[in-house]
Amino acid sequence: MPVRNASAVWEGGLKGGKGTFKAGTGAFGGSYSFGTRFEEAPGTNPEELIASAHAACFSMALSAGLERAGKTPTRIETRAAATFEKVGDAWRITRMKLVTRGKVPGLDQAGFAKAAEDAKNGCPVSNALKGNVAFDLEATLE
Repeated sequence: MPVRNASAVWEGGLKGGKGTFKAGTGAFGGSYSFGTRFEEAPGTNPEELIASAHAACFSMALSAGLERAGKTPTRIETRAAATFEKVGDAWRITRMKLVTRGKVPGLDQAGFAKAAEDAKNGCPVSNALKGNVAFDLEATLE
């Protein structure tokens, strides 16, 4: 099985420091800081990267499940929102909200909602977070 890699470097103290990250393939990377993570400064943060990974993984899992059922989608769009908050003395991702919309010829809303629920439960990123993070799912067939 493949092993996926990434790297990050942090320089300085927590509030005054800065960090950079990159995917092992070099396909993407960026910078992050205390302000991008704990405040509203422009830029990215680890939680946004996890949300991005979850949206991508979920969309692929939903497409695969629909295709196995003979209902190949023409488009799946998913937004993921990671809630990041302090719980006791630690910061945690406490909730992941997935909002997905799909165009699937020959499928009704109930079938789409069931396929989305199955994808939520089967997506590898969902499984990595399961038991640690609450999930919300909104699935709309266009």
